[in-house]
Amino acid sequence: MREHLGSDADQYVAAIAEVAPLFSRVNVEFAFGDIYGDGSNVLDQKTKELVTLAALTVLGYAIPQLKLHVGCALRCGASKEEIVEVITQMLAYCGFPAATNAIMTAKEVFKEQGLL
Repeated sequence: MREHLGSDADQYVAAIAEVAPLFSRVNVEFAFGDIYGDGSNVLDQKTKELVTLAALTVLGYAIPQLKLHVGCALRCGASKEEIVEVITQMLAYCGFPAATNAIMTAKEVFKEQGLL
């Protein structure tokens, strides 16, 4: 989980646990334990994050989670260009409104991290 969230990992878990301890535990154990940490090595962590970005882009309403995972993707080795390409590819599956929300969210993260 720390590989993906960096120094914000503990704060992320604590923020959720403050209101929903069980939800926080399941979020960590399932998402970052079972899904990202399954040890299969079929997909590397960068690819898993890019797939996550595609799914969150297509959902169109998961902007806070998309923002979180743009940062995770960068920490796992994805380039700004790869992230933009994944979001652009999703135009065909979610349409311009959802993809525009995603690209503007990515832009916000890029600015925060000094990439723009």
